[in-house]
Order: sequence, then C-alpha cells, then structure tokens
Amino acid sequence: MTTTVQEEDTVTAGSIRAPWRIGTRGSLLALTQAGTIRDALIAVGQPAELVVIKTPGDLAPTAPVQTIGVGVFTSALRDELALGGIDIAVHSYKDLPTAQDPRFTIAAIPPREDPRDALVARDGLVLGELPAGAKVGTSAPRRAAQLRALGLGLDIVPLRGNIDSRLRKVSEGELDAIVIARAGLSRIGRTAEITESLEPVQMLPAPSQGALAVECRSDDPQLIEVLSGLDDAATRAAVLAERSLLGELEAGCTAPIGAIAEVVESIDEDGRIFEELSLRACAAAIDGSDTLRASIVGAPEDAAELGRTLARELLDLGARALLSAADEPEPEDGSPTQAVNAPAQDFTNTSPMENNR
Repeated sequence: MTTTVQEEDTVTAGSIRAPWRIGTRGSLLALTQAGTIRDALIAVGQPAELVVIKTPGDLAPTAPVQTIGVGVFTSALRDELALGGIDIAVHSYKDLPTAQDPRFTIAAIPPREDPRDALVARDGLVLGELPAGAKVGTSAPRRAAQLRALGLGLDIVPLRGNIDSRLRKVSEGELDAIVIARAGLSRIGRTAEITESLEPVQMLPAPSQGALAVECRSDDPQLIEVLSGLDDAATRAAVLAERSLLGELEAGCTAPIGAIAEVVESIDEDGRIFEELSLRACAAAIDGSDTLRASIVGAPEDAAELGRTLARELLDLGARALLSAADEPEPEDGSPTQAVNAPAQDFTNTSPMENNR
C-alpha cells in the first residue's frame, strides 16, 4: 500500500522535470528522515516527493519480529523499488539485513546522527541515580543485556509503541525510565526529553545506529551518481566496519551485539596527521552475567576487514555461546531464565527497529 506526499514540481526551461519518488515508512521519524533526502535533492535542482509504504512491521505492530521474517521494515520498500514504484528507498541502516542484495545499491550514507543511546527518566534522573528496582523499558535485547551487566539492580521490561507512546510511559509514571536511540529523538526535535546520553563505555550502540541508507536500483547509474553527492565517507567507513562485524558474527539486528566505529585523526612519529578507524564492540549475555569486549584500530579503507577481524576475536573469546543462549526460547514451564539483578524479560515480541525506538 502506497501514499504519495506531493511536492511542487520544478520548472526548468519551460518544462516540468519528473520528481524522483522516495519510498518511506509512514512514522513521524521515517518521514522526517526521508524528508531530509528529499530536501537535499530539491536543493540541487532535482524534484522529489515522498511515497509512504506500509511494511509488514507496520501492519503487525505487536507480532513477534521472528514470526514476520527478516527485513520486517525494509522488505516492502525494496519490493516497491524493484518493481519501479519508487526510485529511492530511505532506511534506518540498522533495519537492513546484513546480506547485500545485488539488485540494489546503497548510493549514499549521509552524515550520521549521534549514535549513542539515550536515557529518558523521571525527575531528570541519570542512570546511576535510578534506585534499585526502578522499571526501565527498552525494545532491544542489546540494551537489556548491557543494562543488566551494569549491576544496578534495575527491573528491565519490554517496551512497545512509537516514540511518543514510549515517552508517555515515563511522563505518566508507568515506567521510571526508557532507553532509546538518541538519533531518533534528535531527528524529531525531542532531545529536551533526554536526561542522559549514554557513553559507549556504559552502553555500546547497535551497529549502524543513527545512520541512514539511501538505496536505489543498481542499474540506474544516473541516480547513483546524483545520490553519491549526499554520501559521507567517514560515516560509510564506520558503518561498513560495524556491519561487517555483525555479518561475520552471523547475527541480526535483534542480537545482543554492540558496536561503534569512528574515523579519528592521529599523528605519526614524524608529526604528520593521518586518519584511523577505531572500532569497539561487545557481545553480551542477555541476563547480564557476561559481556565480551574487544577493539581494533586500522585504516578507514580497510573498514570491512577490520570488522571481520574484530568479530573473529569476539568469537575466539566465546561470543558464539552468548549469542546461542540469547536465541534460546523460554523454558516450557514458563519460568524465566536466570538473570543478574532482575528477571530477564521476554523481548521477542518487541520491535527492535530504530523507527520505533
């Protein structure tokens, strides 16, 4: 199902140029994200319009992601792109499967929003000020695992709904706090709600969190060329490293894996400035009982190999066992798995995708 959000066509030399159709989900966050790409294209003289597409994840907002399938928020956009119903699809990059589809090209990865996670808590509290037993909502097993590993005695509970409904759970007292992606709040102008931005030493974000993927058909060189002007090389290198790590671990976006890469300036022995890519990652037990961390530094042009190398290091440290345990179903008698500080809630029914976080 598609809905077109019309923009005025641009008149050039007495003729009307056909607008490029940009596919997006219909949430406020998704529309805002796609709108930045539309506006950037219009700024360089290319008319563009948004086309809203319903995805399986939108049509079944409370169903377990595992029962809907891979790419619950991206498959419908890609189907429409393949059929020619849209020219461009804008995704939250972390929603995309790690396996590349040869039909499509990620023509641009614009500059990334702040990838950190954010705490929104009652009374302006920061994470360390929340009392033991405080109810903290999150949609992601990755966040739940890392919160438990901090040993604060928090009661981590699943969180459903769009950004507004999640924020209301705090303001109305249903929850003491929630943890969501800072990027989403920033894009819709709600950063004033944040009581603490969580540093990577506290919580590593999801691979490619805060980044957009601007996708088009691989057989459209004109479109690829224009969209490439929106690409940010440092963001692309960082995202490539993070997603290569995720792919090597054979883990999806619901896995308790955190990773963040940054292109930073360094100085060699002769005082010359050069760029390096720094990648940090973790694999966590869902109950918080164990967290494996590793890091690597190398050249930005080697981003993919750096990600794969760090993934292999995590596997050598025992990450496979942690990831396998996270995939195990609840015991048949319904009893919770053993947890650290608080029971491990069932997160399989929540949407892990950034557009809902």
